[in-house]
Order: sequence, then C-alpha cells, then structure tokens
Amino acid sequence: MKTMYDVLQLLKRFGTIIYTGNPAADLELIQEEVRELYNQKLIDVNEYKTAILIIRSVNNKLQ
Repeated sequence: MKTMYDVLQLLKRFGTIIYTGNPAADLELIQEEVRELYNQKLIDVNEYKTAILIIRSVNNKLQ
C-alpha cells in the first residue's frame, strides 16, 4: 500500500466506498473506517499503520 488509491481499494475490499464531495470530510471518514477495520481485527497492524500514514500525509497536503 503506497497511495491513497491503495487505501481506498482496501476499504473497497470490505464493501466501503466513501465520497461526500468534501475532501477533508472524506479523509476523516476514511480514517475512522480504517480504524474500525483494525479494531475488528479485519486488517493487520502493518496495513493499519501504513493506511493511517498515507491518510495523514494526504491530509497535510490538503491543508
């Protein structure tokens, strides 16, 4: 997993598609979904950490 596209594909594997039209809100929802997948033990710690880093990086560029 290297890009935001990969994070979105991860969510898509679990049937989650997020698009509100507001990029900042999208990132917040994506982060919550990734955290929930990790808490439910559906993804491993490496996938979780990588996804969170990518989301934070995109969020920093957005601001």
